[in-house]
Amino acid sequence: MASGTNRDVLGRGLAVLGRAIREQPRIFAVAVTGSVLFGLMVIASAYVVGAVVGDVVVPAIERGSVATGTLVLAATALFGISVLRVVGIFGRRLGAGYMQYRLQAAYRRRVTRRYLELPLAWHHRNATGTLLSNANSDVEAAWYPIAPLPFAVGTLVMLVGAVASLFVTDWALALVGLAVFPALFALNVVYSRRMAPRQARAQRLRAEVSGIAHESFDGALVVKTTGREAQETARFAGRAGELRDALISVGRLRGVFDPMLETLPSLGTLAVLVVGTFRLRQGAIGVADLVSVAFLFTVLAFPVRAIGWVLAELPRSVAGWDRVRRVLDATGEMPYGDRELDPATPTPATLAFRDVCFAYEPAEAHLPGTEVLGEVSFTVPAGRTVALVGPTGAGKSTIASLAVRLVDPRSGTVTLDGVDVRDLTAASLARTAALVAQVPFVFDDTVRANITLDRPGISDDDVWAALRLAEADGFVAALPDGLDTMVGERGTSLSGGQRQRLTLARALAGRPRLLVLDDATSAVDPRVEAAILAGLRAADRPGTPPASILVVAYRRATIALADEVIYIEQGRVVARGTHAELLATVPGYADLVTAYEQAEVERAQEQPYDAEADPLHSGLEMEVDR
Repeated sequence: MASGTNRDVLGRGLAVLGRAIREQPRIFAVAVTGSVLFGLMVIASAYVVGAVVGDVVVPAIERGSVATGTLVLAATALFGISVLRVVGIFGRRLGAGYMQYRLQAAYRRRVTRRYLELPLAWHHRNATGTLLSNANSDVEAAWYPIAPLPFAVGTLVMLVGAVASLFVTDWALALVGLAVFPALFALNVVYSRRMAPRQARAQRLRAEVSGIAHESFDGALVVKTTGREAQETARFAGRAGELRDALISVGRLRGVFDPMLETLPSLGTLAVLVVGTFRLRQGAIGVADLVSVAFLFTVLAFPVRAIGWVLAELPRSVAGWDRVRRVLDATGEMPYGDRELDPATPTPATLAFRDVCFAYEPAEAHLPGTEVLGEVSFTVPAGRTVALVGPTGAGKSTIASLAVRLVDPRSGTVTLDGVDVRDLTAASLARTAALVAQVPFVFDDTVRANITLDRPGISDDDVWAALRLAEADGFVAALPDGLDTMVGERGTSLSGGQRQRLTLARALAGRPRLLVLDDATSAVDPRVEAAILAGLRAADRPGTPPASILVVAYRRATIALADEVIYIEQGRVVARGTHAELLATVPGYADLVTAYEQAEVERAQEQPYDAEADPLHSGLEMEVDR
């Protein structure tokens, strides 16, 4: 079983190397040419050294003088061979390094592009730390053997040439070579087989350590507020200790095999000297031949190690490639269509849900999916504001995600202006609809960059207009560098409400015809929220075309601004109408809104609103935002 597994690792590893060669054939050819040149010059240098000893040194000792012409010729030959060896080394290393780094860069791009193509459901099933490891250490591991590969290929050519030259020189010395070289290969194969499981385990533990570290950093607030620093440290230390032990196991195996790989060519040299001395006494070979063969065995020790390096790294390469290929071969992407909505249309879009059902995919394939929505139907008419209201877990955020096609329904249709969102191009959908999520994400960049996102056609005037509409122009103007202020990682220099308003301005800067707000102003003071929503509803806002609005709402003041309210329970539309109508006719709705309102009153009493502290008035951060 183990033997079969190891043969499988060798075969799959060679297949990975074959893929690399097919993708970068020209660079590989340059690297191998340099390596072959180096190998041939190693063989040539051995015979030149032998000739120098036999034809220059020995006669000089016997005569007591050196012929100047012969000495110059020998020096010229050695210098020329050395120059060619340097050229070979340069070509080999430059080509191998260029090939390796190009492959790593290309596959990092492919993995990242695949991440963006795959749906959110796939991301939910995969830990962020693992995904980071896939794009970084796994890609590096997959192509790590590329660096010694051209050297190993050149070494194979060199070994064939060396064995052929040995047979030309003397059959007895050739037999010594035939005994040593296969022994080196056998030792390298055993080394690779023993190393395979150790490298695979180490690569897996690298991803797990990365995942735990990412969780600890990302959840620092939870860890600190619940006093679990010691437990998280112990959890990380335990897995880091496993990785340490795995790497030590790798190091121990190398410590055992490396001396053996170094010693075997030396033993071969000793055997050549013993056999060669006997053959020299028989007159079968000369001094030059013996010196050449002994020197050849001496200089072959290092190049032969290149084959061992490749074989030793194949298990790690296979482990990394398997993890990278798992991402590249993942299915479930949502292909876009080829239909376009007229980008010049200034009117709001109409959003319609028709018998939409949705279930989240399970974490494990054999488990049933969790149904979230069942036959949901409603319409957001052009230019109107519709509020989604319902208890926690009713499916409101799922509806918001479906509206902008972050996910696709299991059945039913979601349309924009009568066109199924699955038939739209990605660009058309992005121009038409924008989502502002409850949890805002801010890049570690300037305010301007966070709003424009390098989208063409958004000027500073457009940025300020979006900020004014999001009621964010006051605090941005008060920042030290205004639009050029760096906001820190995830916007750490801003309060929660400021981050929400900044992400709202980001959406508005793109002038969407449909705006989906998933509780996007929950961290904003109610008065500011009311001002934002009133501004969004204003069709005559200068320079800002009106948009249809779908808002997931909790506050009574926000809900009351909507033209229609959709009340949802357990993934189904229970009632619809104006706020006043539902308040009077739907007990569940009335109880829910009253509970929300009571919670807001209690929060306001615990943390009263201070208009003087509002950044809209003073440019300072609101405590209520934090």
